[in-house]
Amino acid sequence: MVGRSESNYSKLCRVNVSLPEIKKNMNLAPFTSWKVGGAAALFSQPQNIGELKELANWAEEKNQSLTILSGGTNVLISDRGIDGLVIQLSNLVGTTQKEDKSHLSVSAFAGTPKSDLTKIFLKKKLAPAIFLAGLPGDVGGGVVMNAGIGDQVIPKEFVEIVEWVEVYDLEQKKLRVYRKDELKWSYRKCEGWQPGVVVQVGFIWPLGEMRDVVEKVFNANRSRAQRQPLQLPSCGSVFKNPLNEKAGHLIESAGLKGYRIGDAEVSEKHANFIVNRGQAKAQDIHQIIEHVKAVVVSKFKVSLETEVVYLGKW
Repeated sequence: MVGRSESNYSKLCRVNVSLPEIKKNMNLAPFTSWKVGGAAALFSQPQNIGELKELANWAEEKNQSLTILSGGTNVLISDRGIDGLVIQLSNLVGTTQKEDKSHLSVSAFAGTPKSDLTKIFLKKKLAPAIFLAGLPGDVGGGVVMNAGIGDQVIPKEFVEIVEWVEVYDLEQKKLRVYRKDELKWSYRKCEGWQPGVVVQVGFIWPLGEMRDVVEKVFNANRSRAQRQPLQLPSCGSVFKNPLNEKAGHLIESAGLKGYRIGDAEVSEKHANFIVNRGQAKAQDIHQIIEHVKAVVVSKFKVSLETEVVYLGKW
């Protein structure tokens, strides 16, 4: 067991529980990596899967729209906020692990930080620790976005380490487990489990120590610190890399490094990052995104697509 006792892990799996507290007009900016966005009309943080189920059922009964907010690393929440109920998953955390003769298997609840997963693989000196090192956000978001890196390492995306995904099906109102090959995985996207909420993920990787994995993780973290503006709020990479291109290179070549609206700015350190220099608004970031897209398509005839999910009243 990692991070929680077995009894607490079991509590996270409970189904028959009461409705948790629902708060009104909750500011959502602290729950996003950009630190921007308005308020949720209604807001709750379930402690386990049972509470999540109760909240989803309540929203349906009360005719409230439902928004799931995970780690908040790839979302842009409107300054006008989000109507209905926002369920935030940061309390749905915990991992277990087991080994057989050939593989390490890890199960993790959706709100578990990717850094917890990194530590497990690093302790066993296994290759997934290298690509996971430095990835922001949580496990659930990693599945939804098929999170990965551009470096040529193996593995480099979530699809390569996932064995199964457990989802609370919002239509059938029950838990379903999907094997990896039952889902459709692509660049920064995973489909086939919707409409639902990712609640738990199973990972698997062959045993066999990489002797230099600790050094490679250290070097990866050092390289990211040198190349990326980690000291300022951002969502990580804003745009997907076009085929045979790097979004950051195109944006830099278009002369857009340092382009600024309000306190939102195209990073001088890495052009595929938009940073919040203090008091940025979501609308500032949105306007920069649209400007960058327009300039790049004008100069290079390449249409950039965002990794960012827009939430709320735009």
